[in-house]
Amino acid sequence: MSTGVENRRSLIAILPGDGIGSEVTEQAERVIREAADLFGLAFDIRHAAVGGAAIDGDGDPLPDETLELCQRADAVLLGAVGGPQWSDPEASVRPEEGLLRLRSSLGLFANLRPIRPLVSLRHASPVRAELLEGVDILFVRELTGGLYFGPRGRSESSAFDTCVYSEEEVARVARVAGRLATTRRAKVTSVDKANVLDTSRLWRVTVERIFRDEFPAVELEHCLVDAAAMHLISRPATFDVILTENLFGDILSDEGSVLCGSLGMLPSASLGEGPVGLYEPVHGSAPDIAESGTANPYAAILCVAMMLRHSFDNEAAARAIEAAVELAVEDGLLTADIAYGASPLGTVAAADAVLDRLEACAGESTGGSHKPVEA
Repeated sequence: MSTGVENRRSLIAILPGDGIGSEVTEQAERVIREAADLFGLAFDIRHAAVGGAAIDGDGDPLPDETLELCQRADAVLLGAVGGPQWSDPEASVRPEEGLLRLRSSLGLFANLRPIRPLVSLRHASPVRAELLEGVDILFVRELTGGLYFGPRGRSESSAFDTCVYSEEEVARVARVAGRLATTRRAKVTSVDKANVLDTSRLWRVTVERIFRDEFPAVELEHCLVDAAAMHLISRPATFDVILTENLFGDILSDEGSVLCGSLGMLPSASLGEGPVGLYEPVHGSAPDIAESGTANPYAAILCVAMMLRHSFDNEAAARAIEAAVELAVEDGLLTADIAYGASPLGTVAAADAVLDRLEACAGESTGGSHKPVEA
């Protein structure tokens, strides 16, 4: 199966991180290597430390050598960062700082989180099955501005965090949402708090201008964040692309995970102006199950699909991996977080189930309507 890029050896940086991060990225790497064989791709895979593991080794959650590797890479796969051993609120450095610095250093300003509940996992969601019919949501979250990056401070008796956005920061992520919407159902819901916040008023005005001038064929609606939180559970199928700022997107996309039954099913991609991206499962480090061999690798494997789609422009390989995961789940090969009474698989066995189905899915993969897009 020729893709036109089979002679190019692309650099993939894998940052296992903390907790279950190393366990799920190990299985995702197996899928990368199998997909490379099936689709004639050539990858140079390198590993580096990040997060708490890097603090323990170097005293820095993002060591210089890790950042340098990621800056050279065509794509970065990250497992997870954080854990109770690094959670002291008085600590001078925390694992999450490494992830924030990495996103900022790579210029990754748009975070994509797809929410597409599988029919065979509707039993795992607390939301009624009929409400999950037809749900296919893509969150586009602004990633390098807002409350997480504004001026902050703390005294003995008070603290402040400042939410700051520029017009250009809003415009560039709005364009990502617009481009993606044109490959989907051509509808964008922009979420803000414009009835209270000045940053949201700037957000709303800028988004309206971008869609009026650049994406007139895309339906744009505005929704206040509190209403969006309710609608995400009460009528999720009415959403297509959800565009929002950093804090709101962080919270809402985690809320949306309940539609899929588990955080262990959700991949994400962080993109910038070009094809280089950072791919990480949404589930976090899950220290309570680390080293137990029970972590769900499906989200990390689906991150590989997003990587092949957005960083390597290989829709066929991406769709094959997604189909293999879906078939494994349909066949009842479920990890403990989604098994609900069935006999659960361990991490390695779940990845084996995907690999067992990948070759057949590769043979059937012919591309599709969800085209890759550069941020």
